[in-house]
Amino acid sequence: MRLFAISDLHLAFGVDKPMDIFGPQWVGHADRMREAWDALVGADDWVLVGGDTSWGLDLAEAKPDLDWLGERPGTKVLIKGNHCTWWQSRKKVEAVLHPSIRLLQNDAVRLPDGTVVVGSRLWDPPDAPWADAHAATVFARELERLKLSIAAGTKLGGCVPGGAPTIALVHYPPRYSDGRETAAVPLLQAAQVRVCVYGHLHGKDIKHGFVGEASGIRYHLASVDAIDFQPIPIEVP
Repeated sequence: MRLFAISDLHLAFGVDKPMDIFGPQWVGHADRMREAWDALVGADDWVLVGGDTSWGLDLAEAKPDLDWLGERPGTKVLIKGNHCTWWQSRKKVEAVLHPSIRLLQNDAVRLPDGTVVVGSRLWDPPDAPWADAHAATVFARELERLKLSIAAGTKLGGCVPGGAPTIALVHYPPRYSDGRETAAVPLLQAAQVRVCVYGHLHGKDIKHGFVGEASGIRYHLASVDAIDFQPIPIEVP
């Protein structure tokens, strides 16, 4: 198996939400992603999908986008993004999902090669200049969800020294290009995370995302407009 990552697909097959209003790079982006994905990813590969998959407001509106994801090759691990209002009940979402899609929510996923995937959506850190009045509450809740996921990953053999390789899949960036770290980073370090995949940042904000290695963790920004609308290969040291 090989491992890939992609985030923020922002599909809109069930709603009228054209992405080209955000710039010419988004014109026909669903077709471009499909062609690239189908050419790169094989049936035995796994793809980490970092949230904001659909613009649908409810599950019925998101269903065509989830079907699109299910039709792509490989097994996908999917987390929530900040726009995933359609993801209210895990049981209801799983009832309509293609069997190739695994949800990551307060738990962990073990890949066929033994690698353990943990994560949560995260949120804007409350001390960020752009954070709103609710950021502290939501961010604290997301940290608790990350802790639950790490605890589940420990039971799968990861998140401990000498254990299985561990990857974090989150939506919001835990670290920024100016060196700012959120409270999620110490949790990832303590959980022996080797690779962290995140998304959320687009356009002019892409430059604020940290890409590279810091304190033993390699960070990948996987928002589609930051990776030329195609899944990127992920290697775990």
